[in-house]
Amino acid sequence: MVKAGDATMMRIFSTVGGQVEQIQEPKPGAWISLTEPTDVELATVAETFDVDLADLRAPLDDEERSRVDVEDNYTMVIVDIPTVEERGGRDWYETIPLSIIVVDDIIITVCMQDTTLMHPFMEGTIRGFNTFMKSRFILQILYRNATMYLRYLRIIDRESDKLELKLRHSMHNREILMLLELSKTLVYFTTSLKSNEIVLEKLSTLSRIRQYPDDQDLLEDVIIENKQAIEMANIYSGVLANMTDSFASIVSNNLNNVMRIFTIISITLSIPTLIFSMYGMNFDVMPFTHASWGFAACVIVSVIISAVVTWFLTRSRLFK
Repeated sequence: MVKAGDATMMRIFSTVGGQVEQIQEPKPGAWISLTEPTDVELATVAETFDVDLADLRAPLDDEERSRVDVEDNYTMVIVDIPTVEERGGRDWYETIPLSIIVVDDIIITVCMQDTTLMHPFMEGTIRGFNTFMKSRFILQILYRNATMYLRYLRIIDRESDKLELKLRHSMHNREILMLLELSKTLVYFTTSLKSNEIVLEKLSTLSRIRQYPDDQDLLEDVIIENKQAIEMANIYSGVLANMTDSFASIVSNNLNNVMRIFTIISITLSIPTLIFSMYGMNFDVMPFTHASWGFAACVIVSVIISAVVTWFLTRSRLFK
């Protein structure tokens, strides 16, 4: 018998009197949430509800693709969901699989992390949520998933704007690497959203799960939200790609400016070096050699020639 313990990450919920409550043992219409499940929990659920253990393990692989599998006694839906991981004092965005398995009158969700996507369902803050309505539950999860993508995309857009302002004043590798990380995140988001779109198309034609009157409208809303998220991800990806190319050109141009300054300085300093190195050869034929003011004359001549050369180089087309 499946039973939720105090320290386990297997939790069982059921709608009682219009309120979502956590229970200890599953009953008809219950929802079993498996988060970072142990092998014992997976084996127990697989044996109790006659679900293939490989299907229960599938979402624990972060490379698992989104899909809909229809088996003899259950239906499994796997979608990619966004998640946030804090590393080095800042948030990093990625996607992980979430599995929704419908077995007769029980619904099972499996995920490798305790994602915030499911917390409102557990807390009973989702309007119209009922564990007995399995098809609506699936669509509500998918709708909230699409809205989370949109929220994270807006956050990424704001972060890219902040990075743009920083990059205008400094060209440190840290900002550029963060920009590249955001670009990579958007690629992951776009790929996951397109995979989820295929799942939604399959659900729209799936008659295995009972549909409620308002489910069709909810499914259309989910598809619209998912398409909007895909469009936003594509737009932001294009903006970040152009921004990265632009700042790469700016960095290259700044480097050229630095090299231009160093080249002018090098040429300018080479003139007095050449003059004084010739006088260091101790030839009596060198002008001003025996004059008391000879050293001062050499310095003045070197300064004048260096100034003329610097003026010429700063206005030359070769150094602009």
